[in-house]
Amino acid sequence: MDHEAFYRGRPVMITGGAGFIGSNLAHRLVALGADVLLVDSLIPDYGGNLYNLKGIEDRARMNIADVRQESTMSYLVRHVDVLFNLAGQVSHIDSMRDPYTDLEINCRSQLSILEACRRNNPGIKVVFAGTRQVYGKPEFLPVTEQHLVRPTDVNGINKVAGEYYHLVYNNVFGVRACSLRLTNIYGPRQLVKHNRQGFIGWFIRLAVEGRELHIYGDGSQLRDFVFVDDAADAFLRAGASDACNGEVFNVGGAEPVSHRDLVHLLLEVAGTGSVRYVEWPEEKKAIDIGSFYADSAKLTAATGWQPRVTLREGLARTVAYYREHLAHYLDPLDAGPPAS
Repeated sequence: MDHEAFYRGRPVMITGGAGFIGSNLAHRLVALGADVLLVDSLIPDYGGNLYNLKGIEDRARMNIADVRQESTMSYLVRHVDVLFNLAGQVSHIDSMRDPYTDLEINCRSQLSILEACRRNNPGIKVVFAGTRQVYGKPEFLPVTEQHLVRPTDVNGINKVAGEYYHLVYNNVFGVRACSLRLTNIYGPRQLVKHNRQGFIGWFIRLAVEGRELHIYGDGSQLRDFVFVDDAADAFLRAGASDACNGEVFNVGGAEPVSHRDLVHLLLEVAGTGSVRYVEWPEEKKAIDIGSFYADSAKLTAATGWQPRVTLREGLARTVAYYREHLAHYLDPLDAGPPAS
């Protein structure tokens, strides 16, 4: 059975289901005929947005709940075959300003989810949204899963712990689980009302609005970028494959690109916006890791996954989305004057 047919009629749950990757995954699962349950706390500033579910509201069930509440999770996981665990706090800056909240959401909530599964549905399969941030500053490029884990900020530390909980529950309790270490994911339905959850969504917003984009330093640092549809496909493949159980996988882009080249391509695609090179802000420079790009060969070997959407095509699709829908992603006071 192919990985798409696997989901037809299958009960699945997405924590963080109204967020960026979760909602794109939900759209894909609904299209595949899955029975989709979404769970999201809709905490302001974390990216959960009910507008992300436009078009599937009547074909997916939505439960507004906090995944840290084990009694709630114990009820919700009972009849689920696959759980895509995307609930989390992903801002590195916020984790340094408020480490206790990051600990609660990225560690305690993961234990709550896994305990609910162990006690109420041990046959479930869990796919965890990990992050490249666990590696810290790379010793070699491209980074493979064999690279040391040594995060440079609180968010990275807590994401390591969250990931390792999943591996322990797989190895000790038999709750099948794996982790996808995501690099820079971008695309429609991304949070763009502030820049604390990564720069690419923020840059796309500024370009769409015709504003100035700031590149720190000379823009030579390299990154890899994955369009959100490709990221969703990685989750689908991992969820359908028992070969992934107990393993971690990088999910990286086809080829690295410098910040400078990314911005110039974005401005070319958008046809609006401008660029200025500025000094690094201290709080960002202190946790920056320099160039980073990942080797995804392990995931390709296990599932056949490969990134398919080029950076140019992905940026064009994302710019087109926000040109049409940007008002739904801004705070009311931030939306500017109404169109006449």
